[in-house]
Amino acid sequence: MSPRACPCGTGEPYAECCGLYHSGTRTAPTAEALMRSRFSAFAVGDVPYLLASWHPSTRPRDLDLDPRQRFTTLEIVGRSGGTALHTAGTVEFRAHYRVAGTSDVLHENSRFVREDGRWLYVSPVD
Repeated sequence: MSPRACPCGTGEPYAECCGLYHSGTRTAPTAEALMRSRFSAFAVGDVPYLLASWHPSTRPRDLDLDPRQRFTTLEIVGRSGGTALHTAGTVEFRAHYRVAGTSDVLHENSRFVREDGRWLYVSPVD
């Protein structure tokens, strides 16, 4: 039996990809890696990781995920900045999901910042 593929779409096993970020073994090295790990956290229902990777200035107090919602595919549309040489960046993405048998997509251009060596999700770009 093969290891479970990571929901983020890299083709890597979850345990060797976003699972490393979710467990705290590693921190995401780029804004895109954080975006992918957050998509995977939505897919596997890892609310503590989602909250921990959200900037404190915009983070909600709690987060209730809809158990009927299944995230299926992530498309990275574009990116700006967000590398190890930057302190800010954006990642435009499409997150495909299904709810009660109906497919839909969330399209967002997200803003990220790197503080104390950690990338954090801030908000959609206005």
